[in-house]
Formats: sequence, structure tokens, C-alpha cells
Amino acid sequence: MKIRNRHGHFNLIAPFYDRFFGGMRHDLLLQHLDVQPGMVALDIGGGTGRVAQHVARRGGQIVIVDPSPVMLKEARHKGLPGVRALAEQLPFPANSIDRILIVDAFHHFARQEMAARDLMRVLKPGGRILIEEPDLRFTGTKLIAVMEKLALMQTHFMSPPDLAALFEAHGARLIDILVENINATIILTK
Repeated sequence: MKIRNRHGHFNLIAPFYDRFFGGMRHDLLLQHLDVQPGMVALDIGGGTGRVAQHVARRGGQIVIVDPSPVMLKEARHKGLPGVRALAEQLPFPANSIDRILIVDAFHHFARQEMAARDLMRVLKPGGRILIEEPDLRFTGTKLIAVMEKLALMQTHFMSPPDLAALFEAHGARLIDILVENINATIILTK
């Protein structure tokens, strides 16, 4: 599957991205991700590495997977390894990844069903996936979804239960759905 230029806006905002979003806290997310030394984790749609850098400080090996070469360049400036790829076609062997993190990115995936299938393929048995997304059940998120459509971003938001069900259809088991502010964190295992 070829990486199309549907993510061009991220190439434009990459140099400024951390100024706007870099200060966001993800303590609860990192606690539930529970990356231990020696584990391999992927930050899918991880862009500049704003969240991955915190995972790396906890001792795990983290690899950012993102379709934007400019976002990955910003991550590499932080010393974080990155792979240019889509979530729908990951360049990793089956059952090879301990943890997968997706923060504010799943709604950008063009083929969400295919992405869920491939994410489950690379996750080790007993591994964990954490997905943090704006919760579509809140009016604020609905406004964000409309604004992104108007900006021609081709996004597709899902409610947390629907997102969990998508992964469960591919072999995941739901651990929990946590809601904080307008974000939901879906915690799944294989």
C-alpha cells in the first residue's frame, strides 16, 4: 500500500507542532501502557515524538510509526527512532510488539478496519494497545470533527465503544475505557 499525500498538512505544521501540543500531559496513559525495560513499543501516528519521548524515559524501546517524513524528522531531532509507514501495513513481524500506543491519531487512519487488523497482527499475545482519542460522545469533539472535515482532513471519529468493538472483532479483549475531559482512552490486550 502506497503512502499517499493525504497527510500533507502534518508536513506543514511539524516544525510548530510541539509548541501547541507538546505540553499536554499523558501520565495516566503512560501508567496504563506500563512499558518495562526490554519491551518494544510502537507509537502509531506518533509524529514528532511528543508522547514517545516520555515512554523512552521509562526504559522501553519506542519506535514512532508515521506517514509524515517531516514529523519523523522532528522526532529524530529528539533522538527517537522512526519508521515511515501506515498503520494499515506495518513493517513488523507478527507477534513482535509488546505495547502499542495511538494518541489522537486513529481518526486520521484512512482504512481503520485494516489498521485494527494489522495492529493486532504485530501485537504479542498478552501485549497491550492504548488508544487515546477525542470522545465523539461530547459536543466539543463533534465540533472538532466538523472542523476537520471542513479543513478537508478526511478524518473519521468513532465512539469509544465502537472503537473497542472494532478491535475486539480482530481478537482484542477490552480491559477498560477511561474518560478524562473530552478524551477517551481505550485499553485493549491480545
